[in-house]
Amino acid sequence: MGAVKSPTSRPKIGFVLSGGGSRGAYEAGIIHYLRTDLKKRLGYHVPIDIVSGTSVGAINAAFMAATQSDPDSQAEQMVSAWRALRIEELISLRARDVMRAAKMMLGGDPPPPAPGSFRYGGLLDTSGLERFVLRVIPWRGIDRSLRSKHLHAISVSATHVGTGHTVVFLSSAEPVPREWSRDPFVRHRAARIGPRHVLASAAIPMLFPAVKIGNEFFTDGGLRQNTPMSPAIRLGADRLLLISLRHVAQQPKEIQRERTEAYPKPLFLAGKALNALMLDHTEYDLQRMQRINMILEAGHASFGDKFESMMNHELVRLRGAPLRRIHTVHIRPSEDIGRLAADFVRAGRMRVDGLIARKMISRLAAGETKHESDLLSYLLFDGDFASELIELGRRDAAKKEDELAALFDITHRQGSEGEPRLEKVE
Repeated sequence: MGAVKSPTSRPKIGFVLSGGGSRGAYEAGIIHYLRTDLKKRLGYHVPIDIVSGTSVGAINAAFMAATQSDPDSQAEQMVSAWRALRIEELISLRARDVMRAAKMMLGGDPPPPAPGSFRYGGLLDTSGLERFVLRVIPWRGIDRSLRSKHLHAISVSATHVGTGHTVVFLSSAEPVPREWSRDPFVRHRAARIGPRHVLASAAIPMLFPAVKIGNEFFTDGGLRQNTPMSPAIRLGADRLLLISLRHVAQQPKEIQRERTEAYPKPLFLAGKALNALMLDHTEYDLQRMQRINMILEAGHASFGDKFESMMNHELVRLRGAPLRRIHTVHIRPSEDIGRLAADFVRAGRMRVDGLIARKMISRLAAGETKHESDLLSYLLFDGDFASELIELGRRDAAKKEDELAALFDITHRQGSEGEPRLEKVE
C-alpha cells in the first residue's frame, strides 16, 4: 500500500453517505471502486478522514470506520456482506408478522416491548437486520481507527422521536467543537458510536421500530438530514465525496403516464412519500453549498485575500462557524433504482423462501407501477439485487474517475491557505 500523508499535512477528506434502505449497496460499489481501480491509478489508497452517514449510510459509515485500518480488505468485506443478504433473514415475513402489521395499520397498538428490549413500534420485525449489523461490523474497530489516527471522526444522524429534532452522534479523535450549530432543530452529542446509534439512524419511519438510546427513542435520520454534509464540514472536512441514492433525469412519457394512473394506490403513494422524506433534500443542500462557494470566490476576486478572514470573524460570532470553500465530487445513480427493483422482481430473480414472503413482495411490486417500485427498493435486501447496485456504483464511479483522482490528490495543496479554489458539483 502506498504511503498516505497524515491529515495534519494535507486537506481533510470527508465521505458523506446518504440513506435509502437496500439502495445502500450502491454506496458499497463506489467504495469498492475507490479501493481497487482508483488505488491502482493513484498508487495509494485514498485517504478518508471523516465519515458521515444517515440511515443505511450510517451502517456503511460504521463499517468503513471500523475497518479503516485495513483498506486492502475493507471494500471486499463490505461487498461480500451485501451480496450475502437474504430478505427473510433480515425482515421477518411470517404470517403472524403480516397480521401484526395489518392490525397496527388499522389503528392497533404495537405489542409492548420485551423486558430489556431497545426497540418499539414499526410495522416490520427487523430483529434479523439488527443481528446482521451486530455480527458484520467489527465494532471495536471504530475506537481502534480513531486512536490510531486512521480516522479523524465519524458521525451518524438520527431523529429524536419526542421532538422531531435531528441529533448528530459523534465519535472523534479530537474534542468535538463546542459550537456546533445555531439551528434549533439540530443537536450534537459526543458518543462512543455503537450498534444502537446506527440502528436508530437506519430505522425507516413507520416500517422499522424506533430504537432506544438511554431513555429516549430515535428513528431514521433521513427525515431531516438524509445527506449529512454539514456534520462532515463542521468536523473539519476540506473536501467531500458525496454519494446520494436518487436518480435525476427526465422520465419517459410511458413512466409519467403510469405514475398518473397509479396515483391513488396506497403503496405508490408510500413509495413517493419515502422519496420525498429521504431522498429529495440533496439537491437543495448541494445548491446551497455551490452558492456559498461562489460567494467566497467572488469576494476573493473583488476584495482580495482578506475578504474571507474579515467576513468569517463576524460570522463566527453570529453562527458559531466560518464559511469555507469545499471541493466536492457528487456521485448519484445513473439509473432509477426504483425501476431496477421492479424489473428485478418481475423477472423472477428474487431469492426468498416461504409462500407468504413471496406473495408480500409480489404485492409490493404490483402495488406501485409496472416499471417503478420505490417502496420495494428500500426493502429489497437481496444479495443478487445488491450485486446489481454494486456494479452500478462501480460504473458511475468510473465515469467520475478524473474528478475523484483530483479530489483525493494529496501530493500538493491548492488555492489560498491550502484549500481547493473551486467546488465540483453537478
